[in-house]
Amino acid sequence: MKVQFGRINFRVDTLTRFRSFSKIHGKTHSDVLEGMMDFFTKYQMSPFQDFGPNIRGMETNIKKRINALIAVVKDIEKHGVNPTRAMMELLFEHAPQKNKQQKSSSSIKPSMPVKDDAFFKSAFETIELQKENTIIKQNLEQLQQQFMETLEKVEVSRSSFGRSKLYLNMNLEEYNHLKASLKTV
Repeated sequence: MKVQFGRINFRVDTLTRFRSFSKIHGKTHSDVLEGMMDFFTKYQMSPFQDFGPNIRGMETNIKKRINALIAVVKDIEKHGVNPTRAMMELLFEHAPQKNKQQKSSSSIKPSMPVKDDAFFKSAFETIELQKENTIIKQNLEQLQQQFMETLEKVEVSRSSFGRSKLYLNMNLEEYNHLKASLKTV
C-alpha cells in the first residue's frame, strides 16, 4: 500500500516548534500529529479548552481525597469497624464544617426521620469518643515518657551495713515541675 502525502501551510514559528516537538518524541511528523488528534478524540477534549487555573491543583485535591480514603480503609482494617454513613459523608463533604454555635434548628431537615437523627447522633458520638481515646493515648504516652525519664535519674546507693537505698538525682526545680505536671493530669 502506497502512502500519499499532502501539504499544509503553517507559520514558520509554529513549524519550528512542531519539528522540535516531533524530535523529542522521536516520531515522524505524521505520527506525532495523528497521536495528538487521537488523544483529543479519545478523551473528548478540545485543544482550546480551558482546564481552569491549574491542573496540578486538581491533581493534588484528588490525591488528598484518595489518601483520606486509604486512611479510612486502613483504620477499618485495623479496628475492624464498618464505615458508617456519617463517616463517609464527612470524608466526601466539600463545605467546611460549621461550628456548633452556627448550627441551628433551621439547618435540620424537617423531612428527615427521627431514626436517621439517632443514627447520625450515635455516629458523631462514636467519632468524638475516638478523638477522646486518641487524646487519652497521647497523654498516656507522655506520662510513660516522664516516668521513664524519672527512673533514669534514680541512683542506687549500696551500703555495707543494712539495705541499699535509692536516691533521686533531681534538683528541686525539676521535682516541683514534675509534681505540677502530674497534678494537671
